[in-house]
Amino acid sequence: MAERDLRLLGAWFSPFALRVQIALNLKGLDYEVVEETLNPKSELLLKSNPVHKKIPVFFHGDKVICESAIIVEYIDEVWSNNALSILPQNAYDRANARFWVSYIDDKWLTSLKSVLATEDDEAKKLHFEQAEEVLEKVEEVFNKCSEGKAYFGGDTIGFVDIGFGSFLSFIRVSENMNERKLLDETKHPGLTLWAETFAADPAVKGLLPETEKLVEFAKILQLKWAAAAAAK
Repeated sequence: MAERDLRLLGAWFSPFALRVQIALNLKGLDYEVVEETLNPKSELLLKSNPVHKKIPVFFHGDKVICESAIIVEYIDEVWSNNALSILPQNAYDRANARFWVSYIDDKWLTSLKSVLATEDDEAKKLHFEQAEEVLEKVEEVFNKCSEGKAYFGGDTIGFVDIGFGSFLSFIRVSENMNERKLLDETKHPGLTLWAETFAADPAVKGLLPETEKLVEFAKILQLKWAAAAAAK
């Protein structure tokens, strides 16, 4: 469906920009992706998100919306007649979905970044264990929310699917760089199958960054994090 003046300011590696793209695809909307360089940050980014100065930023005509979860909710509400709802219709289920996306952004993102950023073997082992604990909880949530269906949201991709699925590529990067599985089919059978189904969905297929390219980007991030830590 064509829609005038829909633009997304993001970056190819950003899991948060990816969330917005998936939501737009689920709604069948046409949009333009504006690639943000970040180094230095563009005038467009600084002007459109002066508070946090972060991507993604979504432009709907002259309206500007920031923060990935908020943007996804906005898209779901504005285009409520397009395809299926991303958030549950039931208020209680909606609140739960928001809770788990917040949990993912807090606990999972922190654990995954720590695994990638840490060079010390003992510290890395600890961070892997913490990440695995979070995955065990997410596996439990998936089994409960999906009720035996393909996604957290049931038969179709929902809010929690987008929230967690946006990190799939970085999970693969972490596994590649550390030669250690995070998403294990023995420990996380539900999530392992879910990940394959999610990545193959028409709304997602072709959007996930290539692992090899993202590994090279992650190595650059590691150098920056190490330099920042040394400067403290």
